[in-house]
Amino acid sequence: MPPGVSKPPKWRQIADEIAAKIAEGVYAPGDRLPSVQALVNEGKGAIATVHRAYQALEAEGLVRTTQGSGTTVLGPEDAPQAVLTGAARLERLRRTGRPLAPQEQYVNSRALLRSCADPEIAALLGIDMYDEIVIRSRTFTRDDKPTVLALNMIHIRALVALPELLDEAPMPKFRHDLYAERTGKTITAGPERSTARLASTNELEEFGIEVAPDVPVPVLVLRTLYSDEDGPLEVWEDILRPGMWYGGHA
Repeated sequence: MPPGVSKPPKWRQIADEIAAKIAEGVYAPGDRLPSVQALVNEGKGAIATVHRAYQALEAEGLVRTTQGSGTTVLGPEDAPQAVLTGAARLERLRRTGRPLAPQEQYVNSRALLRSCADPEIAALLGIDMYDEIVIRSRTFTRDDKPTVLALNMIHIRALVALPELLDEAPMPKFRHDLYAERTGKTITAGPERSTARLASTNELEEFGIEVAPDVPVPVLVLRTLYSDEDGPLEVWEDILRPGMWYGGHA
């Protein structure tokens, strides 16, 4: 392990070891994993540690635990196909230590300063029209297919604590946690709002969808407002690929 990089927690090590065995075919779809107690008896860790490792594997779509039947390895046809939104991604990140689902990647990361020309976003952030904001965006893909366009519109005051916001490279940890460490202020999420609208030309291009200019393509947009005690700080939007109305793939 490189100098200065700490080992992952024990539960993550156990989960990674099992995930590697699944990838290598040691455990095939339909196979039952050893019980929590069996791994404890092997010296893998305490009951709570092994249990959390199994919870992480289930959250990542690799296994399913059923009362009375144990933990079974899932195949591609069994793995959950739901699209995760921003708030759900944060919850999973804190629960499993993994920012991405199996077979998921993100591409086209961008970070820049822009004037806010959207009156709704300006009102949510409590700023005047055309004030500068930080915009961070990326496209999530699964099996090389774009599924979600994630857009973060951040109040410029966040740059005081997080100058890295303008760097496209990944941060050492999630930015809300860094912000809390550096300012002592906790960021909280408001309720998730959903709305349907027509996809823009740029969004269709990002999804790789080709249609005639006069063909309307509806998309679902999910929005969450994050604030600290000083007020609104960030608007997070997830634009779902057309057709993903019920969590399935288009």
